[in-house]
Amino acid sequence: MSDTNTLKKSAVVAAAGLVVAGAMLAGCGEPKATPMNDEYSGNSGETEQSQEQQSNSGDGSSSSGSSSSTGAGSRDTGTKSDKKDTGNYADGTYSVNGQYGPIGEDTIDVHVTVKDQNVEKVEIVGHPFTSISKKHQTDFAEAINGVVDGKPLKDLKVDTVAGASWTTDAFNAALEVARQEASIQ
Repeated sequence: MSDTNTLKKSAVVAAAGLVVAGAMLAGCGEPKATPMNDEYSGNSGETEQSQEQQSNSGDGSSSSGSSSSTGAGSRDTGTKSDKKDTGNYADGTYSVNGQYGPIGEDTIDVHVTVKDQNVEKVEIVGHPFTSISKKHQTDFAEAINGVVDGKPLKDLKVDTVAGASWTTDAFNAALEVARQEASIQ
């Protein structure tokens, strides 16, 4: 009888531990995206917070245009543009930085070329934090054009590409910002 009670207690403690761990990790890995519309665009591997601090320090390297960012602990969708998605898009190439990972350590630069309301091509430049991230970003970059080229930009969202779920999430967030930036107001 004592072994049964011990087993039940162990199961309850294990279940409680899983619930607590799940709650702590609930906000991890949420993708963020911001337009890359100035000469300082890209990511040299530093965190978004350090980039924001540098741009706010008044050292002459602040960005212009509609680019904005949120802190790593933020719970919003991470998609930032001061424009509204109208569903009518201008031709051109739109560059957006997508950030993801448990602490936002991985980023991809997404360059979307739009022609006649459709995605003409996509270029992905990865900024991985680990070798695992590098593999996922490389696989994603090699596969994405086969998935999105020729498709209408309006409402485009892709499922996991090349097994890279977090990279795909960041890409979808970047597409949302690209639609906002490409929208004819």
